Amino acid sequence: MKTIKNLSLAAACFLMVASCNDSNSVTPNKQLQAVPATFSDQTREFAFDFLKKHNAEEKADKNYFVSPLSLHIALGMLLNGADGKTKEEIQTGLRISSDLAANNGVYKNLIGGLPSADPKVTNTIANSVWYRNNFTVEKSFLDVLKTSFNATASAEDFNNVATVGKINSWASDNTNGKIKKVLEQIEPAQVMFLMNALYFKGDWKIPFKVENTRDENFAGTTGTKSVKMMSMIEKVKYAKRNDYQALELAYGDGNYVMTILLPDEKTPVTNMINSMSTTEWKSLNSALQEQKVIVGLPKFTLEYETNLNKVLSNMGMPTMFSDAADLSKISPPAGKIKVGFVKQNTFVAVDEKGTEAAAVTTIGIEVTSVPIMPEFICNRPFAFFISEKQSNTILFAGKIVNL
Repeated sequence: MKTIKNLSLAAACFLMVASCNDSNSVTPNKQLQAVPATFSDQTREFAFDFLKKHNAEEKADKNYFVSPLSLHIALGMLLNGADGKTKEEIQTGLRISSDLAANNGVYKNLIGGLPSADPKVTNTIANSVWYRNNFTVEKSFLDVLKTSFNATASAEDFNNVATVGKINSWASDNTNGKIKKVLEQIEPAQVMFLMNALYFKGDWKIPFKVENTRDENFAGTTGTKSVKMMSMIEKVKYAKRNDYQALELAYGDGNYVMTILLPDEKTPVTNMINSMSTTEWKSLNSALQEQKVIVGLPKFTLEYETNLNKVLSNMGMPTMFSDAADLSKISPPAGKIKVGFVKQNTFVAVDEKGTEAAAVTTIGIEVTSVPIMPEFICNRPFAFFISEKQSNTILFAGKIVNL
C-alpha cells in the first residue's frame, strides 16, 4: 500500500481514543465511566495543543502519525518522579490537577478499561521502566508505576549490547511486531528508560468492499499521485463545518471510531488543525448526524519516528530537559538526573478491512552535566591532617578509629 500525504487523516487517527468518550452509542464500561469528564476535557486539550505544536515543528509536506495518549501516559509516569518546578510544568503541560493520587487512579482506570471497551477491537496498553543495574531508584517510584500503570521494572546491564535487544523486543512484542526498534544504542550517561506501548486493531463496522477500490488521483502538497481509493455509499455520521467536513467511521461495535476531517479546497490543513479545541471538538461531535454519504478513503501505510523535546518545551515543559530538572523522586538529589529525550515511534495502516495502529513513547533519562555530589560521611575510621598551604607544611596528623 502506498504512503500518502494526507495530514487530515493522520489528525483523525490520533483522535480515535478521545472521540470514543463522546459517542452516545458506546457500551458502558465501569472503569471508563470512572474517568471524570474534566480529565477527558483536559487530556483532549493536551492532545490538541500537542498536535498544533508538533504540526508547527514538522515539515509542511511530510506525513506524520503520533499518539497523544501514549505520550500522556509516559509523561504521567515521569510526573510521579518529578518535584518542584519540573513537577509543576509537567502537570500544567498535561492539563491535569495537582492531585497526583487522583490522577494515578484515572490512569489506572484508562489502562484497565480501554482494552475491554469493545470486544471486537484489540487495544492493548503496556508500560515498562528499564534502569541501569548500578543506578539507585527510589522504591516508592517503582511501586507507584507498578500499582497505577501496571508497569514492569527491569534492572539491566546497560553496558551489555544485549540490553538494547531486550528493550526493542519489548516494544515489538507489545505492538504486534509493528514497531521493532526504538533504540539504536545506550549512551554512557543514560540511566533509565520509561516506556509506553499502545496497540490498536479494529475492523470497520461497515467494511469497504475490495471490488470498489479504484485508482484515483490524490492532490498532495508536492504533486498529484495515483492512489488506491476505497469507496462506499453508506449511512454514516457526517457534519459540514465552516471550513471543513467531518466523517465518523466506526470500528467493531462502535465504541471506537475514526473521525476524518477534510478541509475545504481553499483551506490549508494546518489552518484546520490550528482551529481545533475541546470546544470545537464537542461542537463537532454534537453536529455529526447519520445520513447517506459517498465516501472515498485512500488505503495507506505509514511508519514514523519523531523526537519531541522541542515540542514539549514549547508546550511549557522545558525544565525537565535541563540541568535544573528535579527528578528527585526517581533518584535524589534534585539536579542529579534529567530527561535526555522523549521520542515516539508509530505505525498505522488503513485498508478495506479496518485499521491497525501502534505507538511506543520512550523517555530517556540521563545524568546531568552537573557532577553528582559525592557522599562523605565519616561513620568509620578515618585519618586527618592539619597543614599550612603556602609552605605546604604538615603540622599535625591524626587517625580516628574509635569515638
